[in-house]
Amino acid sequence: MFNFLGKDSIRYENIVEVELPVYKAIMQFQTGKQGNDDLFDKLDTSKLNAHLKELMPGLTAKVFRTYNASITLDDMLNRGTRDGDVAEKIIVYQHANKEVAIICNHQRTISKSHSAQMTRLMEKISELQGVLKELKTDLDRAKKGKPPLKDADGKRKRNLTPEALERKMAQTTAKIEKMERDMKTKEDLKTVALGTSKINYLDPRITVAWCKRHEVPVEKIFNKSLLAKFAWAMDVDPDFRF
Repeated sequence: MFNFLGKDSIRYENIVEVELPVYKAIMQFQTGKQGNDDLFDKLDTSKLNAHLKELMPGLTAKVFRTYNASITLDDMLNRGTRDGDVAEKIIVYQHANKEVAIICNHQRTISKSHSAQMTRLMEKISELQGVLKELKTDLDRAKKGKPPLKDADGKRKRNLTPEALERKMAQTTAKIEKMERDMKTKEDLKTVALGTSKINYLDPRITVAWCKRHEVPVEKIFNKSLLAKFAWAMDVDPDFRF
């Protein structure tokens, strides 16, 4: 079990099954050390990268990290993307990016505004559900040739046709479903930092090609600074796979 403070004092907790030689080595490394001592005190990044470059020119720990991040994103996007609107496809991308961030251990503290944002969304959903209930009542009355009931303020509402009321109900239902998706996504991603891997560890051609294949505006994924940073990747073929 790993339990320690990582970068930016974010606690890392994880249980990992390892081979017996690895377990024995870790137990040996702990011998004679205190809780705040480095476990791997005889190894640093420079020594590791020097050894890796002996195996293959240019090979570093970051190359491994970049490869794992990119191949994970490419695989999850390829397996997870289905037909749907742009918003649904962006959610697929965000969850694929989340898995990459978990692999890279890119965590963040929960935003101070998270709770307030969730409360506002819940209030909006509740309001729309009330609207939907009223529309259902109005539809039932319209089908019987009766006028709609007065609104909450006692004002008379427009006398709409059943078809018009059904359209309004469909629009309201779609709004509720979108807000529910937004809530779930915000909750799922509240402790994960998506930006670091996107900037430093993901081959941008994967994202651009995916956007082209699935008709998602790349501006929905990359902000202006990333569009400029990755301008070289914008001409990638839609069929590109990492």
